Amino acid sequence: MKRICSIYKSPRKNEMYLYVLKADGLDRVPEALLPAFGTPIHAFDLVLTPERKLAREDITKVLENLENQGYHLQMPPLEDEYIEHLPEELLRRNDPV
Repeated sequence: MKRICSIYKSPRKNEMYLYVLKADGLDRVPEALLPAFGTPIHAFDLVLTPERKLAREDITKVLENLENQGYHLQMPPLEDEYIEHLPEELLRRNDPV
């Protein structure tokens, strides 16, 4: 199954993205979601196939959500994930003396 989708980024939350089918646009996104997401900013369009790899999302789940609910919401990574990637010297600066 090949899907052409549009990816929108949130102006309110860094690294929060909304995937929608390009043909549907934002029509199937629940109105209740938009106040927390903010006014969607179009980032890019992408062809999704089951074989495609995504950096932070399971392609199977994304395609399933697009088919069943008309959108997929990618949440920002947890703060713990950010900390894992900080250099040791930055982590040591925050250690109590």
